[in-house]
Amino acid sequence: MKAYIKERTLQVAKYVHKTHETVRQTAKVFNLSKSTVHNDLSKRLKKIDKNLYNDVQKILDFNFNEKHIRGGLSTQKKYKEINKEK
Repeated sequence: MKAYIKERTLQVAKYVHKTHETVRQTAKVFNLSKSTVHNDLSKRLKKIDKNLYNDVQKILDFNFNEKHIRGGLSTQKKYKEINKEK
């Protein structure tokens, strides 16, 4: 693995560990694609730092399990705003 990829993976993982943000939010902060962030956190990190990988996986699992709730709240907010305009 190239040094810059390893360094990027650690930076992204530490950021997610600290902020508990989603893959999408993290990708925007680091100006990366969601796929790159996901690959860094789910495949590359496991080879670099097993303990950090385990911690980050818990956060990713939590975010994955909550995404349907966030989507529902977003849709609810959207339609409330549409109804206010009418």
